[in-house]
Amino acid sequence: MMQEQALLFDNFVETPSTEGIKYIGSKLKLIPYILELSKKTGAKSVFDGFSGSTRVSQAFAKAGYRVVSNDISEWSKIFGTCYLRNLGNLWEYQSLIDHLNSLPPEDGWFTKNYGGDVKAGECDNAIQSDGTKKPWQKKNTRKLDAIRKEIDALSLDEISKSVALTSLILALDEVDSTIGHFVSYLKNWSLRSFKDLRLKVPQLWRNEVDNTVLHGDVFDSLSDIDTDLAYYDPPYGSNNEKMPPSRVRYASYYHLWTTICRNDEPPLFGRAFRREDTSDKVAVSVFEEFRRNACGKFIVVDAIDRLLKKTPCEWILLSYSSGGRATAKELNEVIRDNGELVDTLAIEYKRNVMATMKWTNEWLPEVEKPNREFLFLLQK
Repeated sequence: MMQEQALLFDNFVETPSTEGIKYIGSKLKLIPYILELSKKTGAKSVFDGFSGSTRVSQAFAKAGYRVVSNDISEWSKIFGTCYLRNLGNLWEYQSLIDHLNSLPPEDGWFTKNYGGDVKAGECDNAIQSDGTKKPWQKKNTRKLDAIRKEIDALSLDEISKSVALTSLILALDEVDSTIGHFVSYLKNWSLRSFKDLRLKVPQLWRNEVDNTVLHGDVFDSLSDIDTDLAYYDPPYGSNNEKMPPSRVRYASYYHLWTTICRNDEPPLFGRAFRREDTSDKVAVSVFEEFRRNACGKFIVVDAIDRLLKKTPCEWILLSYSSGGRATAKELNEVIRDNGELVDTLAIEYKRNVMATMKWTNEWLPEVEKPNREFLFLLQK
């Protein structure tokens, strides 16, 4: 039985504030532990290979690291550019945000496809009146249509455009009628969907180091990094054997953020009006694949093995969730074969408890328990 230490997240280490959208698999609560383990390495620079909503990248940057952020999602690149490459002050963007908020609403492509009606006199907990389920009320998609059109018309520089798009996405996330993704929508309007869409300047800071934001497959990005530490949080796929692996696709979950960034009015399909290029047959990531290969090895574990071997950093910090426990035994072998395990943390969210382990086989019994997150610190 390993010794457990009760640690309050907020008191574990001084943690910089971060900002982001509702995100499946968010590592917000892990950030204190990620920073604490990273301090042990003495690293000054970090590669965040699966940056997602960029909360971890933001925390690293605010903690003084030079950050190279990477993700295959276009909206993640927008977030990264907004937060990690900003050299201005908040007040410098206020006039831009005020201008976008002042635009009169208009009917456009987003309203046609993603705006729902509310019957006169209806309010809290009202059923969507047209018999379909939509992520936003029309009053807010009309603002979205006007604002998104204007962002392109203004011919902004890359960072300013990323600030505007990030502000728009954050505002939309505050008034949606979803459970946190865009694969399906709520039957009844959420309480927050009745609020009016209003943009705010994101919680920016002046970056004093030259951070880098990459957009692409993590294997392709490895040749462009020169950092002391790599932090990896691959999606891993679902451990639900009754759910087809193709149902776990981040490109599908957040397809609307991609469309808002591109403003490309793509062909759509299905009840959720997903982008065609996020269909299960097209949007496939090896890190979301839960099948086995011809040799009988889980494809995702084989990919992690290759990733650890190819990473040109002295230190690697790897996240793993008990939600992927079917691959745990093979992942344990991969960790053992790719460096010296310096430290392992197992965090139980519900009790705010942390356990420290020194050997790879110690964590395997803990995987069978729910709500466990693991951090492995390796030195290559």
